[in-house]
Amino acid sequence: MVQADGADEGCVTFVLHEEDHTLGNSLRYMVMKNLDVDFCGYSITHPSESKINFRIQTRGAVPAVEPLRRGLTELTDLCQHVLNTFEKRVSEFRSQCEEAE
Repeated sequence: MVQADGADEGCVTFVLHEEDHTLGNSLRYMVMKNLDVDFCGYSITHPSESKINFRIQTRGAVPAVEPLRRGLTELTDLCQHVLNTFEKRVSEFRSQCEEAE
């Protein structure tokens, strides 16, 4: 679940529930690659809570939700690529082990 808070569309804090540093840092990296983003950062409210305050500030008239969506899409694509590469290599390794037997 995501909540958004901000009077200006270009400067918004998104609250990501049930998430931690794993998503926060990876998503921050992907969002910061966007040239329309001036600032992107996140904080964990408290170690016992599993939610992130994720802040995005953009340049010009770009709404902050756009870099968030793009970052999530690019992160999903990257994770899928890593998974596909890993599965391919495991399959190749198993084939080599079977040939060696």
